[in-house]
Amino acid sequence: MRPRLAARSARLVLAAAAVAALAATTTACDPDDAADAGSSTAPSAVASAGSGGSNGSSSDSPSAGGSSTGGSESGSSDSGSSADKTGSGDGGKSGYGQSCGTNDLDFTVTSESQAGGYYLVTAKAKSGITCYLETNTPSVSFGSGTDGVASPVGQGGEDPIKLTGSAVAYTGINPKTTNSDAGKEFENVIIATTDDPNPAEIKLPDTANVDKPIVTNWATNRAEAIPVIV
Repeated sequence: MRPRLAARSARLVLAAAAVAALAATTTACDPDDAADAGSSTAPSAVASAGSGGSNGSSSDSPSAGGSSTGGSESGSSDSGSSADKTGSGDGGKSGYGQSCGTNDLDFTVTSESQAGGYYLVTAKAKSGITCYLETNTPSVSFGSGTDGVASPVGQGGEDPIKLTGSAVAYTGINPKTTNSDAGKEFENVIIATTDDPNPAEIKLPDTANVDKPIVTNWATNRAEAIPVIV
């Protein structure tokens, strides 16, 4: 009996050892279990990455859109500035560097008492015009006859005179320089800045008796526009 029991016990011990070894091998090396373990971890990481990527993209997208809009607004602003600059340049430079034509100016005539009486003509550039009186002496005449043409006396004179905004230039006209009773009466005076085919005809403040008229040069100081024969 003893030998059989001993042999049976030995077989049971060997069987138990074999089962334990098999179980250990299965637990440590079963690829399915490893795959299952890996798959249970991977989806969580991927989902997290996907969620982060999606959120990152969503966060970046508005930022990119805002940047694009900002760029567009900046471009629009630059365009407006350019348009403003173009408009200020074209409008602001209108007339720059050009000689004053008669039609570029507004004239007023007043009757003055100094030096026996004369007419003071004030010239001012029309709104939006900037020009230069490059011809020192205006062309002045009473009527169309040569006897009504005013002779320059050489007084005053600044060359050139810039007219723009409120800047003005003066010239003085003495319609009669003789002591005789001769003369013709006129109610208007004709003024041109150059040999302009379209001079300005200006109403005088009173009727002028004209005989050998004279005219001064343009000046910015009205005291220099008092016509006197030297």
